[in-house]
Amino acid sequence: MTQTLCAALINRAVAAITEHATELTELDQAIGDGDHGINMARGFGAIAEQGEALAALPLNQALQKAGMALVMKVGGASGPLYGSLLMSMGKALPEAPASLAGVAAAVAEGVAAVQKRGKSAPGEKTMLEVLVPVLQAMQADDGSDLPATLARLRAAADEGLESTRPMQATKGRASYLGERSVGHLDPGARSSALLVHATADVLEERL
Repeated sequence: MTQTLCAALINRAVAAITEHATELTELDQAIGDGDHGINMARGFGAIAEQGEALAALPLNQALQKAGMALVMKVGGASGPLYGSLLMSMGKALPEAPASLAGVAAAVAEGVAAVQKRGKSAPGEKTMLEVLVPVLQAMQADDGSDLPATLARLRAAADEGLESTRPMQATKGRASYLGERSVGHLDPGARSSALLVHATADVLEERL
């Protein structure tokens, strides 16, 4: 039986975070608390436990409930930030989004929530270095050629992630390292890029 879109997105996101948990932890050990992978795996494990119930909901409601699970289960900054992203996206997303513009508007609400919750902006070596370029790519695209759109979103995520390497962190635990944070990828940007790729892969498979 074919999975619903919601179920496919949940499963792919959970798999992406679980499979890369060690990498995320290693990235965080270099410039942070060293627990990003552990925390993200715990949070997405909680989402997986609710997977059947979430998959039965409209996508907008599922996003809100998944966001709440992250807030409740994930320690550190990751839970509140990713939880705010998903909950705000869910609140803004139409029950049956019919256009890329409608999805982009919901993503814009999610990104704004991350900025507000983290008191952060692009250029500070955070997950926003991926989220903002991906949002901008969505806003600049009409969605008429979905494979090309998804390729652009993946590229925006990858370029945004790589842009964190030469940055000096000015937010979070990494900011304590000052210039020593330069030369490392930001773990939150990496987990964001993983989720962008997971989402794009699911959508592409359904074309």
